[in-house]
Parts: sequence; structure tokens; C-alpha cells
Amino acid sequence: MAREGARPAYDPAGNDVALRAALQDLRTGRWMAMRVLLEDTRDWWQWTQRTQVLAAAAAGTDVVRAWLAEEPFSVPAVVMRARVAVERALRAHREGHRRTHELWIEAWDASQSATRTAPHDPVPWVCLLALAQLDKAQSWPEHRETAPEPLLPPGPWGLLAEAGRRDPYNREAHHRMLQFLYVRGSGERLSEAVGYAQWASGTAPPGSALHILPLYVRVERYRRSSGRDAALDLHWVAEDAAREAQLALHSWFETSRPAERSLLDLNHLAHALWGALRFPDAARVFEALGPYWTPLPWAYRTADPADRGQAVEVFVQARARSRTAARDPGRPHS
Repeated sequence: MAREGARPAYDPAGNDVALRAALQDLRTGRWMAMRVLLEDTRDWWQWTQRTQVLAAAAAGTDVVRAWLAEEPFSVPAVVMRARVAVERALRAHREGHRRTHELWIEAWDASQSATRTAPHDPVPWVCLLALAQLDKAQSWPEHRETAPEPLLPPGPWGLLAEAGRRDPYNREAHHRMLQFLYVRGSGERLSEAVGYAQWASGTAPPGSALHILPLYVRVERYRRSSGRDAALDLHWVAEDAAREAQLALHSWFETSRPAERSLLDLNHLAHALWGALRFPDAARVFEALGPYWTPLPWAYRTADPADRGQAVEVFVQARARSRTAARDPGRPHS
């Protein structure tokens, strides 16, 4: 439990102590701890999460290249090469870099190679799915396949299915699909993303992180409309917003294993419950976060989303208000 008023810490490793140690080693240019960590990782959810976090740290270095030079037949190293290549391509795209297309093709080649080297691994398919958002025109055939449901749009459904065959309901795979639909969507409504999130969460078993997807779409809709609606706070207290938050609480938080909960998912759920004025429930999620936080979605509730200081203030105030209400449920907290 974090102390009352204590400033939370942002740590991509969260409660994963072994991952934190590997990240520290990686940042000094060494790869052995990463290798040991990945060889000891047995669950697909943790493998997916760890390779993603490690790739974000390794993308600006040559650590994975050095690892491959020493162990060219290492399966984890080949998967990490794909992860890093995808991270670099997506960063280049966000920054409008002139080499974006070149990096995209390099990442696609590395990911395809990883699907052959690690045929039972969902991560290479997650990598290919992540790259689909760069094909905004859907010019590649695999990015415009027919959806499994009539009301869903064409997209990289085959890639999603390949990831799902190896790890059903893989959290990152579905978030990558959501990002693809964000690129397709225009304006504030994001109807395709809304429909997709409802479909994915509606087909997921209890405890699956896919039950959080509607909360992410609501945050994205808010981000796109910010500054153009005089009643934006109603976005969070509306009946459907409260229903989404409660459903995520019951279908995911109360039925999932604490070790498997993403910090980002916990922050989105705490934010949604707080925004819906469900303070005692929000307090439970804040307790599960412990000393950690993530800047999103809190940054979108500030005047300057790039100012992390403002975002942490919103988080601390929301946590304090929720805890106060949980201690004194009879007191009005509107």
C-alpha cells in the first residue's frame, strides 16, 4: 500500500523484480541477464509483456545485435530482434522520420523470420499485427481480411487469429488490433473501435484483460474530443461509462490473478471508476497499484498532456478522494 499523499513511481517493470534487474543490465549495454530472464519465462502472458518492455529499452541500443552475434541460433534473441525492429519502425512513424518505410520493411522481415524460428510463439504474430497500423490504406492483403463478425470492419484478422491460436486472448494482440482501428477511425466517435472492444470483451472469459478494452476506447474518444465539449466530465459519469467500469471491475479485476495484471490496465480501471464517482471501488484498484502508476490515462485530464507533473497530481488527488470515500462511505463525495 502506498502512503497517503505519497508520490507514485513510474516503472515499466512494475512488480516484476526479475524484469527490473534485466532492464538495468540492458541499459549498461549487457544482454546476459535478458537472456537468462527470457529463458526462464514460461507463461505466454509474461513472455509477451517482458519482450515488449525489453524491446522498448533496447530499441535505442545495439544490445540485441550483440547478443545475436554471440548466439545466432538463439530463439529468444531472434524474437527480440523482431521486437526491437518493430519498436524502431513505430517510433519512426510517430516522429515522421524519412526512413519509416525502410524500417517498416526491416521489421516485417524480422517478424516473418521469427514466425519460422519460433513457430509456437505468439509474439512474432503480435509484431506483424503491430506493423499493420502503418498500412493506413490497407494496401497489403493481410490487412484487409474479412472480420469474424459481420459488423466488424476488414482488417488484419488473420494475424490476430495466428496470435490467438498460440495464446488465446493475448492482451497485446488485441491492443494492437485496437491501434489499427484507431488509425482507420476519424473524428471522435471511433465506432469501429467501440464495436471491436465490445466484441472482444464480450467473447473473453472471466479474468481476461480484454474486459478492459472498452475503457481504453473511452479514453481515446475523450482525448480526441478534448477542448471541444463544454460538458466533457459527463463523458465519465454517463450510464454507459459507469456500466463499462463496473463490468471491467467484476469481469477482470475481481477474477484475475494479481501477478498477471498490467499496471496500465489497473490505471485505466482506477481512472474509470473514479471518473464514474465509484470511489470505494476505485480505492480497491488504487491499493492494487501499490506504489506505481502510469502517466496515461491521467495525462489526458490535464491542460498539458505532455506535463507529467500535472498528470501525477491528478492521480494523487483521485487516489486520495477515493480512499477518503472508502473510509467514510456515508459521507457525500460528489
